[in-house]
Amino acid sequence: MTPANPDRPRSTGADGGGAVEIVEYTDPACPWAWGSEPAFRHLRALTAGRARWRRVFGILFDDGDDPAPDPAAETAWYSRYIADIARHTRAPYVHRLRWVAATSRPASLAAKAAERQGAIAAERVLRRLRETTFVLGTPADTAERVLDALAGLDGVDVGRLGTQMREPSVVAAVRHDNAEARDPIPEAYAFHAPGPHGTGVKEIDDGVRYALPTLVFSGPGGRVAAPGWRSMAEYTAALRTVAPGHLWQAALIGPEEALAEHRSLTGPDLSLLTGRTTPPPAAVRVETAGGPLWLHPDEAATHPVLAARQG
Repeated sequence: MTPANPDRPRSTGADGGGAVEIVEYTDPACPWAWGSEPAFRHLRALTAGRARWRRVFGILFDDGDDPAPDPAAETAWYSRYIADIARHTRAPYVHRLRWVAATSRPASLAAKAAERQGAIAAERVLRRLRETTFVLGTPADTAERVLDALAGLDGVDVGRLGTQMREPSVVAAVRHDNAEARDPIPEAYAFHAPGPHGTGVKEIDDGVRYALPTLVFSGPGGRVAAPGWRSMAEYTAALRTVAPGHLWQAALIGPEEALAEHRSLTGPDLSLLTGRTTPPPAAVRVETAGGPLWLHPDEAATHPVLAARQG
């Protein structure tokens, strides 16, 4: 395959004058993206105030996809697929996946709409929606399931979100995201690396799209595509390429501060953000097949994984 638009202008960043821009191509239902969250959280801390971060939803599963002839067999296969990826990324994964998401569009609409309520709301909504699949095993693949999963989420007006995710401007934004994710830049086509996520584009029924997740870094030093699950060393190398004049370092924070900020932590989150492996004493532990997830007490009070167990 060849790039759909090989002559796309070279971006120099958010303001065209040397600022750094990071574009994240992702999907709420992507297991590789779930495993990449610790690195992305650390990268956001590292670039805070010095880079514009833009998120693009690539719609991993869509309404028009053909249904599986044997849903139970597909769910069993996909559950094994998630487990295999989690063993590579060290992300928690569900004991039992109940179904494969019929579509990730409703979750993408909610995540896009949440951006209107600010960066904190956007992060909390996307994280909670990922956890419905990878911790609870019940993907939020309808508008009703999305809103049920988000009920009571601190810092988010869920009622307003339900209205916003149906607004024409949000629907159009996700449609635009879907199209952008299917027009990879030449650097993504050229990317090859060892390991299970070694190519920058993926062939799909209607063409190609970025491998999910992919980060595209732009700055005064050029542009770099970092597709798939990559190490922090690779991400910082990309930053140094596009913005060589910066010292890209982030101080570690304490486990209490990390839990207060992010509300939900995995083992890799703790390691990258705090340099430690022990969560705060107040953290609520949730067991998964891939190790524990720790929740802030306020997050645990409304989290569907705990509500399901109590029910």
